[in-house]
Amino acid sequence: MKYMIMMMGSQQDLETMGGKWSAEDITALHEFMGKWNNDLVETGEFVDAQGLSQPAHARRISLRDGAPVVTDGPYAETQEVLVGYTIVDCASYDRATEIAAKLADTPFPEGFDLQRDWYVDIRPCADSFEELEL
Repeated sequence: MKYMIMMMGSQQDLETMGGKWSAEDITALHEFMGKWNNDLVETGEFVDAQGLSQPAHARRISLRDGAPVVTDGPYAETQEVLVGYTIVDCASYDRATEIAAKLADTPFPEGFDLQRDWYVDIRPCADSFEELEL
């Protein structure tokens, strides 16, 4: 079964990383994520992974009076957004949880305040309409 592991963050987190993290801190983060992904490739569980651009570059399309309305991000009403994802194909939800839990060891600079509780979400991917379990 495929599972999406969703990494959450905020515009403020991303701005802090870009403006206050040292080159060594960024390198440590990239090395950690590279190893995490490569370990999944080696076990055959890796499907796809992408980091997403900052929420300031997002657009939301909503309906207002039946017409599409485009709003540029970031969105004041949303503190946390999806900043990246990894899709794994593994034997069970427990295995996907085990994989995601390794992200708790993601390196952050000393004294870095995430401004919130850190977490990632995991959701099964539906391969068919029937699997949506409406």
